[in-house]
This record gives sequence, C-alpha cells and structure tokens, in this order.
Amino acid sequence: MRDSVKTIGSLIDKANISIISSVDRDGFPNTKAFLPPRLREGIKHIFFSTNTSSMRVKQFMDNPKACLYFYDRRFFRGVMLKGRIEVLQDSQTKEMIWLDGDELYYPKGVTDPDYCVLKFIAQNGRFYSHFKSENFEVE
Repeated sequence: MRDSVKTIGSLIDKANISIISSVDRDGFPNTKAFLPPRLREGIKHIFFSTNTSSMRVKQFMDNPKACLYFYDRRFFRGVMLKGRIEVLQDSQTKEMIWLDGDELYYPKGVTDPDYCVLKFIAQNGRFYSHFKSENFEVE
C-alpha cells in the first residue's frame, strides 16, 4: 500500500458504521457497532463518544486492548486496526468532540457525567482489498 494513512483514512471517513471490539473479564472478544468516529488524527488516534456507564467502558478500564474494523461494502474492502483504548473524561477532550444534538444521548450536556470519550491508539493493522490482505504498522 503506497499511502496507508490516506487510503485507510479515506475508508474510515466514508464508513457509516464503526465496529469496535473489547475483551471481557473471561478473555473473550466482545464486538459492537458504533457510530462513525467523531475525530481522527491520521489513523493513529481515533475518537468516539459513548456512555460512561456502558459495559464497553468498564471492559476498556479493565483491559485497554481493542480492535476497530471499518469496511467499504461497495468495493468489498476493509481495514482492521489493533491497539488500545483510553477512556477520557477531561472537559477539554469532551468539548473537542461534542456535537450539536448530543443532548439526545447526554441530557446534561457536555458536562454530563455519563458522557465520555474513547481514544483509540492504533499500533498495527491489516488491510483487505482486491482479494489480497496486507499487514502494516501504524507510526
């Protein structure tokens, strides 16, 4: 892949769904569909909003290992990113990704204690396109 950040970044930006996997206390993967990322910095840092009270947040607090998957249904290609997730509750980060309408999920606004940010930090990944897969490191 010539420019992994550009190619994969474009795929992420066009995806309507984010697939996120965590690890439960018994060591099994747990997978869930999320809304698209709120923000990404290259493909190294990807930010999501979620409820602090969610099962997923508890799992990431216990074990930060995570996996993201994004796919392009039209061209049958996808990317898996492996890394870790940090659960962030500082006001600067929460305000950074807050969108109008988020009150639907977090009625008390940006300071809602049930609102937090998941920051995914990618380490490596695997890209699939044109019947071939390719591993890559994330710098």
